[in-house]
Amino acid sequence: MPMNSLHSADTLHTGVTHSASAHPRAIALIDVNNFYVSCERVFNPKLWQRPVVVLSNNDGCVVSRSAEAKALGIAMGAPWFQISKQAEKVGVIAFSSNYALYADMSNRVMSILRQFSPAQEIYSIDECFLELTGFARRDLTAYAQTLRQTILRGTGLPVCVGIGASKTLAKLANHWAKHTPAMQGVCNFTALPNAAVDACLAQIAVEEVWGVGRRLAASLHAPALAIHTAYDLKYSHAETMRRRFSVVMEKTIRELNGTVCLELEEVRGSQQQILSTRSFGQPVGDLAGLTEALTLYTTRAAEKLRRKQLFAGSVYVYIRTSPFREDRAFYSNALTVPLPVATNDTRQLVKAALWALRRIYQPGHEYAKAGVSLGELVPAQAIQQDLFHQSTQADKSSRLMLAMDAINRKMGRATLRLASEGRQQPWQMKQTRKSPGYTTNWKDLLCVD
Repeated sequence: MPMNSLHSADTLHTGVTHSASAHPRAIALIDVNNFYVSCERVFNPKLWQRPVVVLSNNDGCVVSRSAEAKALGIAMGAPWFQISKQAEKVGVIAFSSNYALYADMSNRVMSILRQFSPAQEIYSIDECFLELTGFARRDLTAYAQTLRQTILRGTGLPVCVGIGASKTLAKLANHWAKHTPAMQGVCNFTALPNAAVDACLAQIAVEEVWGVGRRLAASLHAPALAIHTAYDLKYSHAETMRRRFSVVMEKTIRELNGTVCLELEEVRGSQQQILSTRSFGQPVGDLAGLTEALTLYTTRAAEKLRRKQLFAGSVYVYIRTSPFREDRAFYSNALTVPLPVATNDTRQLVKAALWALRRIYQPGHEYAKAGVSLGELVPAQAIQQDLFHQSTQADKSSRLMLAMDAINRKMGRATLRLASEGRQQPWQMKQTRKSPGYTTNWKDLLCVD
């Protein structure tokens, strides 16, 4: 392997820096293969071995691809309107995103994984870290295969498992397992000698390293550094790279060498904001349409707020036109409204959001997107009251929201809603290819004759 002035195999200690009596670290990353597509296939066996894609909001871009779709050259993020005719000619099947289905399937996977380790970090909707340190009596490779089979049997979803001495190595082991059929879905770097791990890292592009990405990789490819693979980055000088880039880069290098710099986060820190934003299915030009949309988005954000037992101290609202339309001037504006007392009452939050909307709205534009962000989130015990606060009003508000949420859970979302949300909602997001709510709607449950 070519070395340069920043490369030195002796600059970092290789191996885990633990005391001699401690167990060597073993961290697993479990990732569902082509998650959105796999969820669709569980309930529609006709999709197996067919090229399938799932589209983003408003059926805009490709966000999930089956292996068969990838083999046809369909790129991640490809605009569907540009490729749809050609894709459908070769048999590609496209679905709108079914977020309720995917969230439910994710919860089922994470619940099963919880049985395999006392320490779990849910990293994303389809990824999860497990702490396997101390499982000394187990063959971790066989244990990972059991894990895969249990998830497949319980949910129908295929997963790959990567095991490493750090989270970064676990990520790369997962990548190797996913792209190497001979691994049968499991790659355990902790069971391999350093030379074998290095041989794998030498075949993985540096942009595949967790936290690097394409933009940073372009700087690493420069002739002065000549860092093209994960192996090259592992043996670069950590302190020099920190001075040149950041402390994050140094931690990445140390993690590649087996030193844990990123521990599992079993309990996530307090949430800082709750977002609710959508692109419209068709442009909205009038204030009434924007009022309906902002009411709906604020209502959804308020529901999340109450589920997390939090209260918002501010409401941020933004609206914008499409930046891609050359025939119209672009307009974007936003406003934050501080609240005198933190609340999770939908009525109060909507009132603040619509107040902001009326001040940033300009007629004569066709708006393409709007959003709401609830900020300064605090739990109930941290709410700071104002001089004129009345506890009886707060109690009434709490009881009303509890009743509203209970009715909507039992009778269906939006059974009770604010009048300003409207009824027709022509601006709603396009989902012309959405599959049924197989696990979230009683009417869509599969029936066997």
